[in-house]
Amino acid sequence: MKILSKQKLVGVKDREVTRMEIFAPEVAKTARAGQFVIIMVEENGERIPLTVVDKSIEKGTITVIFQEIGLTTRLLGKKDVGESLFAVTGPLGNPTEVKYYGKVILVAGGVGIAEIYPVAKALKEVNNYTLSILGARTREALILEEEIRQISDGIYVVTDDGSYGRKGFVTDILQELLVQENSYNLVYAVGPILMMKKVTELCKKSGVKIIVSLNALMVDGTGMCGCCRVTVNGQTRFTCIDGPEFPGEGVDWEELENRSKMYLEKEKYILRKYRAL
Repeated sequence: MKILSKQKLVGVKDREVTRMEIFAPEVAKTARAGQFVIIMVEENGERIPLTVVDKSIEKGTITVIFQEIGLTTRLLGKKDVGESLFAVTGPLGNPTEVKYYGKVILVAGGVGIAEIYPVAKALKEVNNYTLSILGARTREALILEEEIRQISDGIYVVTDDGSYGRKGFVTDILQELLVQENSYNLVYAVGPILMMKKVTELCKKSGVKIIVSLNALMVDGTGMCGCCRVTVNGQTRFTCIDGPEFPGEGVDWEELENRSKMYLEKEKYILRKYRAL
């Protein structure tokens, strides 16, 4: 599992975003849009899920993009070209149902833009009309704008501070589009939990189908540990084997948000300990 290339997409301290191409020929052969891999940087390290953003069957590689925010992603970011990872398992999760929907809006915030790219590409390849709404904190934090622009019929960019595109949130643009024209057949969203919750509320109000890709806490990625459980339409589902995509209107957003915060203090502690070394 050798690292073949590495590129820093965002260099903002404590919010670095890195693109990495990894030699994983068996994964590249079968990975489809919407799926992910579980990566272990070191033998005794944590297992983390990362979306397969791109792949090359010819080269036998997959591409992942990650934000260096926790200990494991920081350790992964320190790996150099030519070094190897302990394990890359996948592809995992259910692929996106790629078919002709008609008019599709893709909404992504932060590093969720990386996760939306393969889905947007796949939906465009089957002749959907696609509009992409990308959101970031600042211009420096925006990723993959040109790549997504090339596969979209239209693109909107918003930043929290107004340093690029329009000042505001992705939900501002979505609300305007749904009010102006009620002919969209699907909204697909990935990003922060509160963002996806708000997108879902707007879609329910407009009667538009909404699919969200969830980033639940995950350990083994095969349905055995139950760590990634989420309630959908009143039933327990595992994000790793039943998802990662679910109908947004069925997700218990409050439960998902609470579970996402379970280990925040432990994560802060291990980061402080790591920095002290």
